[in-house]
Amino acid sequence: MVVLAIAAGAVAHAQRPQDRERAMYVTVTDQNGAPVTGLSPDDFIVREDGIQREVLRVEPATAPIEITLVLDTSDVASSAIADLRRALTAFIKDAATGNDIAITTIGGRPQTVQNYTSNTALLERGIGRLFAERGSGAYLLEGLSSVATGVAKRGPERAAVIAILMRSAPEFSNLPYESVVKALRGCGATFDAIVLEAGTPSAPPTGEQVTAIHDRDMVLDEATRATGGVYRQALSSMALTPELASIAAQLRSQYRLVYARPESLIPPERINVTAKRPGLTTRGTPVATHR
Repeated sequence: MVVLAIAAGAVAHAQRPQDRERAMYVTVTDQNGAPVTGLSPDDFIVREDGIQREVLRVEPATAPIEITLVLDTSDVASSAIADLRRALTAFIKDAATGNDIAITTIGGRPQTVQNYTSNTALLERGIGRLFAERGSGAYLLEGLSSVATGVAKRGPERAAVIAILMRSAPEFSNLPYESVVKALRGCGATFDAIVLEAGTPSAPPTGEQVTAIHDRDMVLDEATRATGGVYRQALSSMALTPELASIAAQLRSQYRLVYARPESLIPPERINVTAKRPGLTTRGTPVATHR
């Protein structure tokens, strides 16, 4: 049994009149990373701050997903652009039906290449406009903070943020990692990250770059775990296509789980969701309370 802790809110066990329903989107995978379907409420355990809650309903997730692609187009990404375009083209054909997708680049200051749409022609046109920005570094933390703020304002029922980043890209954001993790966790989106390990930085990081890269790595690690996503490392840009296909398959196979939480003014520090069946990995993304 694999447990993945995620943040959200409060206290008690059996449902009483003062209990309130809370929902989360849950991904369950086997030892090979393949999605597991066909589970029921009896297959899950939900705990808030260690206190078990009553699982009321579990059903396949059917709500549309608002997907934001956050892409590193900094100078060091030039060798990966062709594979990136191919992987993204396959991904949108797989994931755009019924879902809105936006494309944001972070090579230089974050900018929207294509706003949210399910129109594959528009998305493919946006993908065709992806080029590495000569002489630029990455602004991942700024991009993620902006995206999370937008998701929180729009309040979709279901959202996913997928970042693709070059490990060797210098990070030029000037944001503390804690604020970015908090923003991603609070917006209610699943955050998945794919980091390409290929390539070498133009120079060893020094001074402010050391801090910026540390904060970037902390966001990649903590925010993926805190939101029910996965931090994936790829040795080659050719691995982008299968990695994105895996993310798409897992999003398609999510559950919507509803459980009981008693009334409380104090939200819980942590929510744990696990599957009772051995050998399964369970990850959950609480539906944000502003929805």
